[in-house]
Amino acid sequence: MIITGKAHKVGDHIDTDAIIPARFLVTTDYAVLGANCMEGLEPGWVKRVKKNDIIVGGENFGCGSSREHAPIAILGAGIPVVVAKSFARIFYRNGFNMGLTLLEVGEDADKLHDGDQLEVDTEAGVIHNTTTGQSVRCAPVPPSMQELLDAGGLVSYVKTRLEQGVHSK
Repeated sequence: MIITGKAHKVGDHIDTDAIIPARFLVTTDYAVLGANCMEGLEPGWVKRVKKNDIIVGGENFGCGSSREHAPIAILGAGIPVVVAKSFARIFYRNGFNMGLTLLEVGEDADKLHDGDQLEVDTEAGVIHNTTTGQSVRCAPVPPSMQELLDAGGLVSYVKTRLEQGVHSK
């Protein structure tokens, strides 16, 4: 899958409370959570975001509590992918379970700047910065995780497999 959008750079250790503060956890509605995405980092942050824009994070993106609301808020804001130096492990799994693409690029995240136009090829594991002409490589999304993303997340994936009578691979 190829995703093209503007980079929104955030720092290291962005926790789930920065992504979606606890006061908004009264719903799982994607639109409501998306309208409040990153409110704990900067009030009104989401107003700069357009559909298919991309978050570029630092180290340990998504640390903190294991709330599924955080990847839902990012998706609800219209952001289909987060590129970061590294992810908190529970957020990494929750992201894919909710249908959010996550790409870990290590120190190469420093080559991506706020406002840069990015073209992300999840299958090839290439992030092309069309603003600077540089490319960053990372591991492509594993096929098993791509299946979850294609289905729209873990719940949809399991539901479809059960409807098809498929119980294991």
